[in-house]
Amino acid sequence: MLRGMRLAGQSLVGKIIATILFSILILSFAVWGIGDIFRTSAPTTVAKVGDTEITIDQVRNAYNNELQRLGRQFRTVITPQQAKLFGIDQQVVSNLVTEAVMGEQARKMGLSVSDQLVARSIMEDPAFKGADGQFNRALFDQLLRNASLSEAGFVQEQRSSMARLHLAEALAGDVTVPMAAREAMNRYNNERRAASYLVIGPTLAGEIPAPTAEQLQSFFNDRKSAFQAPEYRAVSVMVLDAAAVAKPESVSDADARQRYEQEKAKYGTPERRAVQQIAFPSTPEAEAAFNKIKEGASFEAIATERNVSRTDLELGTFTKGEMLDPAVADAAFALEQGATSGPVAGRFGPVLVRVTQIQPESVRPFEEVAADVRREVAQSRARGQIETLHDTIEDMRAGARPLAEIAKEKGLNLVQVPAVDAQGRDKAGNPVGIPERDAVVKAAFASDIGVDNEALRIGNGGGYAWYDVTGIEPAREKTLDEVRDEVTAQWRQDEIGQRLSEKARQLTERLEKGEAIEALGQELGVPVKTAADLARRAAKDELTADAVNRIFSVPVGKAGNSANGADARAVFKVTSATVPPLVTTTQEAQNAETQLRNGMSDDLINQYIAQIRQDLGVTINQQALRQATGGEL
Repeated sequence: MLRGMRLAGQSLVGKIIATILFSILILSFAVWGIGDIFRTSAPTTVAKVGDTEITIDQVRNAYNNELQRLGRQFRTVITPQQAKLFGIDQQVVSNLVTEAVMGEQARKMGLSVSDQLVARSIMEDPAFKGADGQFNRALFDQLLRNASLSEAGFVQEQRSSMARLHLAEALAGDVTVPMAAREAMNRYNNERRAASYLVIGPTLAGEIPAPTAEQLQSFFNDRKSAFQAPEYRAVSVMVLDAAAVAKPESVSDADARQRYEQEKAKYGTPERRAVQQIAFPSTPEAEAAFNKIKEGASFEAIATERNVSRTDLELGTFTKGEMLDPAVADAAFALEQGATSGPVAGRFGPVLVRVTQIQPESVRPFEEVAADVRREVAQSRARGQIETLHDTIEDMRAGARPLAEIAKEKGLNLVQVPAVDAQGRDKAGNPVGIPERDAVVKAAFASDIGVDNEALRIGNGGGYAWYDVTGIEPAREKTLDEVRDEVTAQWRQDEIGQRLSEKARQLTERLEKGEAIEALGQELGVPVKTAADLARRAAKDELTADAVNRIFSVPVGKAGNSANGADARAVFKVTSATVPPLVTTTQEAQNAETQLRNGMSDDLINQYIAQIRQDLGVTINQQALRQATGGEL
């Protein structure tokens, strides 16, 4: 027993010693930095506003939604590089921070929104209403599922959004626009001016001698960037869509004819009929009128008897599918021209129907459109194969198979472009023949040689385009010898512009000293003209919009000059300016007031938010932001 106690004591001492040694080891790790293994965790918060945290998931969802919105708006793919270049990531975070600022302030002020008000706002939202105009619960649930939102989460966000809106309305919901601001807006929008002017062109610049070698070289050196050759990229593109996969030759004659019969209207003009109709309060009255017609009474006589006007009698000319009432349509398209139907139980009561004219259908025969029909059927069938083929191609790409090899194996077309610039042009300045050119070129210039690029969705999401950048020719400055003719032409144009500018300045000075513009025009052999009813930002007669705007910057009775197109200048003297009195009841005045009020409200809210941001303190974790937006960590 004593030995056992000793052994137990030795074992206990050994455990204590081992524990101490292990603790020292852990402490040494912490001292030397290996403690980060235990302490470091991935960031989950992108920004913090007061007590509110904006998570990576919130930013990621908002960022992806914004990219999709912009992609739909501009019908192109917004790459992460383009999004960063345009500052979309920062804009998304700024919007979320603004919402958090307003939310924090609303809570601080004790603002709240009742459950009843939140429920009413949801039920009145047009997005959740069905075809009957009423709140549709199934549609509501479906939209939340599509947006990956829970009902509780959506209700809470709706409550917060409404509280922020109430705060904004309290701040700037009823701004009074000063009369001075409205009058200034009226002057800016409605002032009209008149001026006398003459236009001097290149013929008054005098003889322009050819530039010397030194002049041309100096001109070129000062403007080298204007003569730069852009960056070109060599690109290979492979497209997978219904047209690429379809095999029209595999569509049988029977299948093609079936599709033709189903969609005959696509291949010509369907039958149309001009229809008259008389409505009756009861079926017996309709039967009695029909019997009179059978006995020889005319349709028009029955209409007159029932006080039906000519306008109400003529229903119109329709195809069968265009008619509102199916029963009336069936009756009308079963009649011969000029015939009258018996009583028809229409949607709005019993009616008699008469067909006054038949425009027969005109449809191209199947033999003429058979190739088009087969192609449509084949493409329709091919759409179901695209996703499977996409996955197969992605597996091949993952195995480092080149596009050319994949295209050959799958029977897809591979387009190889030796040189394309960022605007989609080749070296001759012509648009290149790349499928989905704009989207592919943007993506290619955001990529690099050897990068495994993701396929682009094309054709409203119905297909894919794979691309590889196979070569890059960097932008470079051209030599003078390469662009000598272009530089010479630009030098001459610049010289003419300088001479005309100096000539216009001298003429303006003479006008300011009291000489008549008519005398100047006679001296130069240039006609003097008068422009009246000039409005800002609008060209008039020979004056460009820029020249007109310059006229509005000069006091009445004073002279000035302005560029007037690429190779001319206008010299003018302002003769009058009129401003109509402000009539506050006009629609134009009310629109201007609304514009001013909105601008002032926005300024107030922006200033308020800026101050609250400063008071609350805003911190942003750039590493977490990069993680949320797919940037590099």
